[in-house]
Amino acid sequence: MADKGDLTHQAISSYFIGPEAENLDEFKANIATILDELEKTRKAYFPQPPDRKFIPPGVKSSKEFQRLTTKFRTVIGRAAKLLGEKSVPFWSPRYQAHMCTDLSMVSLLGYFMTMLYNPNNVAIEASPLSTAAEILVGEQLCELLGYNNQKGVQDSPTGWGHVTSGGTVANLESIWVARNLKFYPLSLYTAITEGQLQFARNDFLVKTCDGAEKNFADLSTWELLNLRSETVLDLPKLLYAQYGVSPTYIEQALDRYNIQTTGKEKLESAFQIAKPCRYLLTNTRHYSWPKGGAIAGIGSENMIGVRVDAEARIDLVDLVCKLEQCLREEQAVYAVVAVIGSTEEGAVDRLSEILRIRKRFQKRGLSFLVHADAAWGGYFASMLPRKLRKQEDQLAGILTNDRGFVPDLGLKVETQEDLLALKFADSITIDPHKSGYIPYPAGALVYRDERMRSLVTWTSPVINRGLLTNIGVYGVEGSKPGAAAMATWLANECIGLDEDGYGALLSEATFTCTRLAAHWAAMTTSEDSFICVALNRLPSEVNGGDVEGEKRFIREQILPKTNQEIVANDASMHTMTLLRALGSDLNINAFALNWRYEDGRLNDDIEEANYLMTRVIKELSISTPNDEPTKKDFFLTSTEFKHEEYGTCAEFLMDRLGIARSKQNLMVLRNVVMSPFLTEHELIDELVGRFRAVVEDAVQVCRDRNSIKPDIHRFYIQGTTNVFFVYRPRFQEARFRRQLILKGSFSQSGLDAYIKAKARGVVFLNTTQETCLEALLNEVSNNGEASFQGNLVDGDGNIISSISTSITQIIKNRSLNARNREPDYPPTYMPFYLYGSGSQHHISHILLKSPNIELGAANIQLTLDTPLDEDELTRGAILCLPTIPEAPMQPFPSANQGISDLDSRTDFFFRPGQKFKVKIWRDLKRAEESGPNLLPASLEGFGPEIAAGEVLLRGGEVLVDAESVNRDPFDTGAEESEQWRELFRSLEGVRVGE
Repeated sequence: MADKGDLTHQAISSYFIGPEAENLDEFKANIATILDELEKTRKAYFPQPPDRKFIPPGVKSSKEFQRLTTKFRTVIGRAAKLLGEKSVPFWSPRYQAHMCTDLSMVSLLGYFMTMLYNPNNVAIEASPLSTAAEILVGEQLCELLGYNNQKGVQDSPTGWGHVTSGGTVANLESIWVARNLKFYPLSLYTAITEGQLQFARNDFLVKTCDGAEKNFADLSTWELLNLRSETVLDLPKLLYAQYGVSPTYIEQALDRYNIQTTGKEKLESAFQIAKPCRYLLTNTRHYSWPKGGAIAGIGSENMIGVRVDAEARIDLVDLVCKLEQCLREEQAVYAVVAVIGSTEEGAVDRLSEILRIRKRFQKRGLSFLVHADAAWGGYFASMLPRKLRKQEDQLAGILTNDRGFVPDLGLKVETQEDLLALKFADSITIDPHKSGYIPYPAGALVYRDERMRSLVTWTSPVINRGLLTNIGVYGVEGSKPGAAAMATWLANECIGLDEDGYGALLSEATFTCTRLAAHWAAMTTSEDSFICVALNRLPSEVNGGDVEGEKRFIREQILPKTNQEIVANDASMHTMTLLRALGSDLNINAFALNWRYEDGRLNDDIEEANYLMTRVIKELSISTPNDEPTKKDFFLTSTEFKHEEYGTCAEFLMDRLGIARSKQNLMVLRNVVMSPFLTEHELIDELVGRFRAVVEDAVQVCRDRNSIKPDIHRFYIQGTTNVFFVYRPRFQEARFRRQLILKGSFSQSGLDAYIKAKARGVVFLNTTQETCLEALLNEVSNNGEASFQGNLVDGDGNIISSISTSITQIIKNRSLNARNREPDYPPTYMPFYLYGSGSQHHISHILLKSPNIELGAANIQLTLDTPLDEDELTRGAILCLPTIPEAPMQPFPSANQGISDLDSRTDFFFRPGQKFKVKIWRDLKRAEESGPNLLPASLEGFGPEIAAGEVLLRGGEVLVDAESVNRDPFDTGAEESEQWRELFRSLEGVRVGE
């Protein structure tokens, strides 16, 4: 007999087909039942007298019928096989990448059975049952999120929700509602002062945002824009109560003035609104928010980002500062958005605090909606015990449940509070197709006050609870699958939106996520070849304490222990308390890696840390069509912490990684835990061991590419009377990562060979032996000259001859390490080094940022208004093309892709025979001085010019080289579309109709 404590996991095990298809027989049996009912339904329609057979046996046995059905069978078999081979194994606990997992069987069955009837929930006559299911889903989600479901409850509006295709559409609808709500008082004001409602001009009293009672027609524009949402929604009711005005008449009176008719710009002009209303939301918001702002006519620039804190939650201090600015400058705010589970980090914004902040600002005259984007986190409200959900404001404490060998892990106290606060948000986005384990597409939008839905419809319908209606009149979408509504209703109903249903399922996933978080937090010591740093800090890091001691406790008391051992040995609850504090607010872990040199030093270059993580994620994900998903034994994914979005959060993570702070984007790895089948530590240990092996292999590659060791080095040769060598750099490897211009000489025989070869095209010089470039340059610096044997090489890499070579001067020697590069390409000019001697002048493109392109021209013709001093050429000046801004051109195509073929690429700007306007400045940096801020952002920042005029690139003397500095070692994009086409060619021979 099974232990009663195991009942929870037994129940959860019945929800899914299973990683090894353990429950497929049950699934097949239900599919058979669905198909049996489909057959009965079709045969039962008008059985007496029966209709004639529309597809009689003679047709079915015909040659053409058999030919096509055979083709169907063949293509279905091949396509199913291809789908199985090329789909990621999201059903396996080994898949820890995106928000994908095994879907619940009941939702799949609900979708399948409804799909067979293809109901369209835009209209009830096309979808009677699935429309009813969508209404019931709205009620289910209202109850889950804490909204009132019963009409007539005092001091509590009735909630309402509906199904959308996803969170993007739900967010867009919420923006549409917020916009219309904000401008509704302006439309009503116009109707009262100029239109059909003028009878209410003198005595229609309303409460302003700060609680004062005023005549509506006497309100200022600022007061109209800041009426509280409940006041705006009550306006029709107040008009009816005072004047008996029907809703239909109000609708007619407002039709010519409302924003749906006139557009936002006309109302803004009429009320002299100079500053556009704003949205405020965290910088980690989903891309659907700026997209929605653009679609709704608000403008993405008015979706104002708020900084994030060290845990990637909204920075409340910055939010208050921005709200203070809006209040001070009388710039209205549509809404503040709280993200309840960011898709990259699983962070839950402090919704409870945002609601308290709104109360304070409303007392001062600034009101706005609060929307919760809980697309990811909404279903986690099911983890809250019913007793806790009923509390209005304060938490009674963390309620735990120790049933099962998989401990139910309570959410963080702050997260509990913020999930409880959902009941006070004005609207909520929630995606059943994410943490509801339901097939796409199944998003939803839920309103605290059902009257808000009427702001985005062209009618004023009244829904009586329990009666069907055309639910499609609400929101953005028209046609939408009733199958999604049925799948969601069945899953919610059968699994249950409480702590025994979805709450238990998500508790197991959350516990697994926490066990993985413990690995990421305490995986490495100073003895390891790399460090792993979790975004979410340990309690000792947050509060001050023995960080290494806490990591040691995790390694000794958590990582090697089974779930049973953790519970049995945790009499003081210290371990469970620590576990609860680990990882993100929900069930996503974000973490980053950095590697050590062999002597134990940490790499401090962000680009090299990113390279390590790029190699790791390439091994643990699908990056090309030729990858075989079924051969991957562990899946992770990655994201980027962009400097403009994550700011100090990214910089703080860089500090913890030992990386020098940079404005470059920081790569971050992440795992999303949705499977309830990974909870025992043996499989977790296996996956973590696989991860460690992949990282250690990648570290060796990083060490090699950052080692300063001998190699073959290559130079582009310029000049004849005096010879200059322009180094061909590569950003990817430290021994090639520099911009170098050298002056040198050949032996007489070598010079003769070079001049002869140059007559046939561009000539390069390779070191004959593997050479340490640093040693060569040091010899020049110390002795004034260095000699080596070199090979003259043509453009195809063929050796022309071996010659003796000397270096006599270092013109430019600047590191191209990430810390020495600029954050941006020059937006107003393109810079070159100018150097040479006598009558021969040469230029080479200054490489300020990666990726880049090497552009060089020898023996250019300068026509200047002021002659250049010979000393300027000797030390190297800076020549700018003031009419050629570099930023718009970057990035140039990689691997040459036709650029270097100047004869066929006559449209490329840098080619023989081209003339450019030029301005020339003295280079104020030393020859070997590196670092950022090498050049100013604009020409005005250079200082006094030393010359200006024109440059002519002479024919046959121009080098264009993208490959040496622009190549991405993982770039397969040029081949991807062809690879995908190739996958489907096995199906081409069975196309219908061939």
